[in-house]
Amino acid sequence: MKLITWNIQWCRGCDGKVDPSRILADARALADFDVLCLQEVAADFPGLDGSSGEDQFLELARLLPGFAAVPGVAVDLPDPQGGRRRFGNMILSRLPVLRVLRHQLPWPPAGAKTGMPRMLLEAVLRSPLGDIRVMTTHLEYYSAAHRAAQVAAIRTVHAQSCGHSHRDAQRDTSLKPDTPFEWSSHPASAILTGDFNYKPDDDLHRRMQAPGGGEGPRLIDSWTVANPGTDHDHTLGLYDRKQWPSSYTSDFIYVTEDLAGQVQRVAVDLQTQSSDHQPVLIELG
Repeated sequence: MKLITWNIQWCRGCDGKVDPSRILADARALADFDVLCLQEVAADFPGLDGSSGEDQFLELARLLPGFAAVPGVAVDLPDPQGGRRRFGNMILSRLPVLRVLRHQLPWPPAGAKTGMPRMLLEAVLRSPLGDIRVMTTHLEYYSAAHRAAQVAAIRTVHAQSCGHSHRDAQRDTSLKPDTPFEWSSHPASAILTGDFNYKPDDDLHRRMQAPGGGEGPRLIDSWTVANPGTDHDHTLGLYDRKQWPSSYTSDFIYVTEDLAGQVQRVAVDLQTQSSDHQPVLIELG
């Protein structure tokens, strides 16, 4: 199983050009991926630099035939023509998609810079390794208080999902199929990806990996599993020095402890300039 996570900056490269097809070409060059987790996907936001207001949720899905497209909208606003302007995350999977959940993350009032609403997109995928929950998110950049609340919320979601997994065996099979009450697999095994807007030495990175005291396995940074004793390659600001005076790491892939033995490789594409972030690949199996 190969998964790539990438903050695509609304498909805007370091050259200022917005090009969804270039994003997918670079992702394919990195790996023949089974799952693609994206952050900063935009639709109908012509005010974003380089954008004409294109619907990137639709365009990315069109460019990946054979993949199920799962949108995760964090920002949802009206446009002057009566449509909706949307911004958020996306999972594209050629593995079968079972249950999908969309979790709005905390957005507490915090100072003058309120940022934007954020969400966690969660999809259960039927993989060669068994059913796995894949989650992707993009935490707040401007407010440390927001990030702390959002990390706590993600940990709560993970604990709840692990609790559901323990109840799978005791599910009520009498519930009528083809209704909203129909049972669907909800495993404890999980991969959490995204742009977390904190660095490897941040306390929030440690907190995300702390034991939760719940029923399921804790999350661990897969980079440390695949590359022990090696600093995480930088994932932001390698080439776009207008926005970022120096490069650092803010994009991570966490796996539950039970998947650690399946981690074969975690790598950062250090060449592409199709976004201000670099894509990160994990291979399991």
